Amino acid sequence: MTVQAEVVKSGNENPLATIRKFSRRVQGAGLVKTLRARRYFSRDASKKVKKKRALKMIKRRAEYRQLVKEGKIAEPVRRGTHGHVSVPKPGFGDGTPIAR
Repeated sequence: MTVQAEVVKSGNENPLATIRKFSRRVQGAGLVKTLRARRYFSRDASKKVKKKRALKMIKRRAEYRQLVKEGKIAEPVRRGTHGHVSVPKPGFGDGTPIAR
């Protein structure tokens, strides 16, 4: 097993600070997350189950798109600017009235 989080106590650092540093290092490396995921054995889904799930999702998405097209569901607001025209943000002083 490899060492994934190692902390060396520096000069006059107190033990609590060293423990805190170690905790942050372990958290940052994602060790806690992976160990909790491996805690219990989980069997892989069979090909049949994966295929059924995929077909179900395709069907749901198609139904959802149809409802959006019919106007029964409001189209969700998209995040980011993937392929959309972005409006530039006003710079400092833009849009503020100048008093003279």
